[in-house]
Amino acid sequence: MNPFAADAAFLQKHHTDLVTLQDGEAQVLICPAYQGRIMTSTADGQTSYGWINRELIESGKFGPHMNAFGGEDRFWLGPEGGQFAIYFKPGVEFNGDNWQTPAPIDSEPFALVSKDDRSARFSKDFELTNYSGTKFSVGVEREIHLLRPEQIRMVLGADGVPMSDSLKVVGIESVNTLINKGKNPWTKEKGLLSIWILGMYNASPEATIVVPFQPGKGQAVNDSYFGKVPASRLIQKDSVAFFKADANQRGKIGVPPARAKNWLGSYDPGSQTLTLVTFTFDPKNREYVNSAWEIQKEPYAGDVANSYNDGPMKPGQPQMGKFYELESSSPAAALQPQGRLTHTHTTLHIQGDETQLDKIARHWLGVSLEEIVNAF
Repeated sequence: MNPFAADAAFLQKHHTDLVTLQDGEAQVLICPAYQGRIMTSTADGQTSYGWINRELIESGKFGPHMNAFGGEDRFWLGPEGGQFAIYFKPGVEFNGDNWQTPAPIDSEPFALVSKDDRSARFSKDFELTNYSGTKFSVGVEREIHLLRPEQIRMVLGADGVPMSDSLKVVGIESVNTLINKGKNPWTKEKGLLSIWILGMYNASPEATIVVPFQPGKGQAVNDSYFGKVPASRLIQKDSVAFFKADANQRGKIGVPPARAKNWLGSYDPGSQTLTLVTFTFDPKNREYVNSAWEIQKEPYAGDVANSYNDGPMKPGQPQMGKFYELESSSPAAALQPQGRLTHTHTTLHIQGDETQLDKIARHWLGVSLEEIVNAF
């Protein structure tokens, strides 16, 4: 059985409500029980791009802190840490023992509202309390679309690189809306929420993450999340950062709004797959929630785009899995009652002829395939 078919059979065994979107060889698997999460996809009917935590799913049990089921597009909310954190109870110390992903975005299902061959819609209403004691009445609407070839061409741009028949492509768009279902406005003084989309992909020894950024003043790449990333694993050249995607050492990077672009990606030479992620981003909006695990001087000086490479928490300890992440966030949501904020996150997996992949990488990531492959 090929890898994608094996993943589909495994997920179907454990989740009979699994939603499949399909257009020829391009397929997407979505799990309502895991918040309408895109678990994996394929462009050629064989390669499976999303990382799936089989051991955890097979156990049928929920663990403490976070249930890392996997999946290449999952819905989360920020901020993680700080005085407005929603992953820490009021007053506790910011440490791993006290860190807890809120159940509505971790272990509770989203309701499947509707589906057809190319799309699925989900919803969820719930309550949250942040570290400062502010209560939120939250509504979430989530739509997932399997993009048509003409929509993929629109994402890549008509003036970009024409899609060749030598390429296999799957494009997935998640449209995520946050709604203030309460009677009071959400204010900066009491804390704001943001939409946070994270994609977990299968790591490989030669895979490399590519994060382009704008020229300008100030720090372009923040690598202080879990301790400074060593130069052997993170390289900055001109207006791009290369970050290893081998899942051999834990590390995370982010780009602030003043320096961000709304594209990031990765390349795996083993499967000849170029992955591109793009998302809605207004460079004029500089207010993004800060997820640092501390009482913050600047709670709205967070990052727009992030990437994470998994590895052991400490030498000799186990790790979550062999995956890396590409992530995007919405701005902080200062919403009036019934106010809405929508964040769209689009993932493209393009597989095949390296000459064509090189043109796409140059256009959207600003570097050649050769530069990516030889970065480390």
